[in-house]
Amino acid sequence: MFEYEMHQLRAADLAREADRRRLLRQAREAKAARRAERRSARHGTEGRVRRVQRKISFTRAA
Repeated sequence: MFEYEMHQLRAADLAREADRRRLLRQAREAKAARRAERRSARHGTEGRVRRVQRKISFTRAA
């Protein structure tokens, strides 16, 4: 009987640990989704585009 009780305690402990990990994963995923939503809203639907300013110089004619 003692082994059965130990098994029940271990199973309950594993279930609590699984619940805790699941909640942590869901919280991380929600945080990442909020971050991605803010990023997409800030940069528009097309995404960020880098503009490079280049100085155009012409050589002098002889």
